[in-house]
Amino acid sequence: MGTASTAVVGIDVSKATLDCCLLTPDGKARDHTVPNTPAGFAALLAWAGRHAGGADARFGMEATGGYEDALATYLHAAGRTVSVVNPTRIKYAGVMRGRRNKTDKADARLIAAYTRDQAPPAWSPPAPEVRELQALVRRRDDLRQLAAHEKARLDAPLLTPAARRSVARVVKLLSREADAMQAAAAALIAATPALAADRDLLVTIAGVGPQTASTVLAELPAVDRVPSAQAAAAYAGLSPREFRSGSSVRGRTRLSKSGNARLRKALYLPTLTAVRFNPVLKAFFDRLVAAGKPKMQAVGACMRKLVMICYGVLKNRQPFDPAWASQIAT
Repeated sequence: MGTASTAVVGIDVSKATLDCCLLTPDGKARDHTVPNTPAGFAALLAWAGRHAGGADARFGMEATGGYEDALATYLHAAGRTVSVVNPTRIKYAGVMRGRRNKTDKADARLIAAYTRDQAPPAWSPPAPEVRELQALVRRRDDLRQLAAHEKARLDAPLLTPAARRSVARVVKLLSREADAMQAAAAALIAATPALAADRDLLVTIAGVGPQTASTVLAELPAVDRVPSAQAAAAYAGLSPREFRSGSSVRGRTRLSKSGNARLRKALYLPTLTAVRFNPVLKAFFDRLVAAGKPKMQAVGACMRKLVMICYGVLKNRQPFDPAWASQIAT
């Protein structure tokens, strides 16, 4: 929780600008906008210093798909406490507060209030090799998504032969470039002893291949920054969320999805393989279905268990062992 001697700065990040709200220890709010550039970062720090009233300043912002990275890195390097929060958490905080306006200024104030009241964990940058791996893996996935969209155009009934050949060329180009990114990611892992050791542990899990392992290494924080397997599942948005009210409302338990969507997406197809060939997940899936759970809900629960197993092999530095993996709580 924030303290009386702490000022909080909420920052709504966009590609070009940073809309900021500073909440002083006495509850006053000040608004400011700076460009999303190194000069703007320096101006933000200077402005916060002038208006924090001598208090320490804590900074909070949403994860915006990369636009926040440079600012978070700058603030961390400057010795400031900065939190990068999942946007879904901010969204629901706004619902709880009855927010009606959706503007950059209002968003900055909501982020500041959330940071003050919830004190989300401090952010720290990943190691340089992990940041490079993350860039390669994300580019690979983006290219494959673009290739899939282009490939879908081939089903258009009015596509002319010339246009069809153009689409086929683009699909081939995108696929080739995606494969190059995967090869570069594999080479980076092989050249980095720590990453190579982690990959070798992950691929001992039936259902997890080198590509999935590279995504886990790129998107899941280092295990020394994640306190438990349950926290790893929460980070991926794979924690169950119950919907109950009073004595009569009993909604279906669903995954929270308030986490890293890239990691969650990367685990879906491997889980479908794992429920067929991984003895732990197959037994778990069959037990859930036999208990009457819908198959997709059972798959979601297995995705949660799979990321927890990934965390377990990395944390314990031991290859996958069905004997202990079956004991992981879900």
